[in-house]
Amino acid sequence: MVLTAPHWIYLIGTFVIILTMLFRQNVVVPAVLMTFFVGWVYSGSFSSGLQTIFEASLTAAGELFNIFLIIAIMTALLHSLKAIGADEQMITPFQKFMKNGHISFWVIVGVTYAISLFFWPTPAVPLIGALLIPVAIRAGLPPIGAAIAISLAGQGMALSADYMIKIAPMLNATSAGVSVDAVANRALVLSIITGAIALSYAYFSIRKSIQKPSKQHLQTWEKSSGMELEEKSVVPKQSKKERVLFAFIVPLSFLLIVIYMILSMFTESIPGLEGGAGASLIGGTALLLLIAATFFYNIRKSLPNVSDFLVKGFLFAFKAMGPVIPIAGFFFIGSGEFSARIFKVEAESAPTFLFDLVQAGQQIIPESAILAAFGILLIGMITGLDGSGFSGLPLVGALSGALGQSVGMDTATLAAIGQMGSIWVGGGTLIAWSSLVAVAGFAKVPVMELVRKSFIPVMLGLIISTIAAILFF
Repeated sequence: MVLTAPHWIYLIGTFVIILTMLFRQNVVVPAVLMTFFVGWVYSGSFSSGLQTIFEASLTAAGELFNIFLIIAIMTALLHSLKAIGADEQMITPFQKFMKNGHISFWVIVGVTYAISLFFWPTPAVPLIGALLIPVAIRAGLPPIGAAIAISLAGQGMALSADYMIKIAPMLNATSAGVSVDAVANRALVLSIITGAIALSYAYFSIRKSIQKPSKQHLQTWEKSSGMELEEKSVVPKQSKKERVLFAFIVPLSFLLIVIYMILSMFTESIPGLEGGAGASLIGGTALLLLIAATFFYNIRKSLPNVSDFLVKGFLFAFKAMGPVIPIAGFFFIGSGEFSARIFKVEAESAPTFLFDLVQAGQQIIPESAILAAFGILLIGMITGLDGSGFSGLPLVGALSGALGQSVGMDTATLAAIGQMGSIWVGGGTLIAWSSLVAVAGFAKVPVMELVRKSFIPVMLGLIISTIAAILFF
C-alpha cells in the first residue's frame, strides 16, 4: 500500500482532532480545516477543497438527519407533557417507596435509567433533582450518593447504550459500516455490565454514610447551600385526571414497544425491526402522543402549539448534535462508501484514506484482540474528553471498521466498546465540564468531588465490560 499526500494529511487531521479533545477544546474548526486540506490536496484544486467542506458536511447531515429528527420529536413530546404536568406526575408515585437511604439510592437509579433511556439524561436531571433528591436526602441518603446514582444511571448506563433512540449506535455503526442493531445490542449488554459494576461499587462505597431518615438531613442540606428551599409544589395546567392519564399512557406505550422489540428477536411470528425501524416506531408513536397531549393542553390552540413544540425540539436537537456534522464529515471522507459521494467519483475509484492507513500500518499493529479492544476503549475515552461523548463516535466507528478484520475481532463489538469509553467518560460521569455540572448543582455537591467518587467505579466497570466483550462476543 503506497500512501499519498492526502493519506498523510488525513492522518495528521485525525491526530489534531484527538489532541484538540485532550486540551478540552471544541474540534469543529480542526475538522473543517483538515477536511479542506484533504479535499484540496486530493483534487489538486483550491476550489474543490472548499467544495469538499460543504459536500462532507452535507453527506454527514443526510446520513444523520434521522438522528436529529428523533431527538426533536422526543424533546417536543417532553415539552407537551410538561405543559399538562404529566412529566412530574410520572415521578410522583416513586416517592412513596423511598423509605430509607438504601432504597432511595436504587429508586433514583431505576427512575433515572428509565427516563434517560427514552428522553436522554438532560431532561431527567432537573426532574429528578427537583422531585426525588430532597425526598432521598430526608430518607437518609447523602447528597453525594444521590448525585452518583443519577450520573451513573443516566449519563452513564442509559446514555452509553442509547438503546431506544439509538443516536449513539447510529453514529457509531454508520462510520463502522455495520448494522445499527448489531452495535446497539452489544452496547446495551456492555452498558448494563458497566453500570451494574459501577453502581454496585459506588453503593457499597457510600453505604456507611447512609443515615436513618430524618427531616434534619434535609434542613442541613438546605442550609449548606446558603438558601432555604421551598417545598416543591406542582401547579397543574390541567386536571389531575388528564395528568395521570398521560403519565400512564406514555410509559405504557413505550413499554409495549420494548416488549414488541424483544419478542421480535425470539419469535418469527412477529416481524423484526431491522436497521432504524425501532427508532422510527418510537418516533411515530411519540408524534401521536405529542398531538394528543397538546390537544388536551389547549384544544383551541393545539395546531400552533404542536408546531411550537416541534420547533423547540429541533432547536434542542441542532444545538445538541449540530457540531457533530462537520466532525462526522471529516471521518466520512476516510470511508470509500461516503467519499464517493463527497468527491463525486465512482465508488470503485473512491479514496479510502482510513482503511488504507490501517492496512499500511498493519505490520506494526499487534494482531491481538485484547490490545485492539482496550486500544479502542482508550481512544473512546480520549474522544470523550470534550465533554459531549458523541463527537468522537464517528472516529471510534471508523477505527473499529478498519481494525476489526485485521485483529480478528467483530467490528460491531469493537465499536460498542469504543462507545462505552466515549460516552461513560464524556457523557457526564467523569468530565467536570460536561452535564455532570447540572447533576452536582441539583445535589449541591462539589462537581470535582463527584468526579473523584465516580472514577474508580466507572473505570472498574469499563475494564470488566471490555473483558466480557472479548470473552463472549
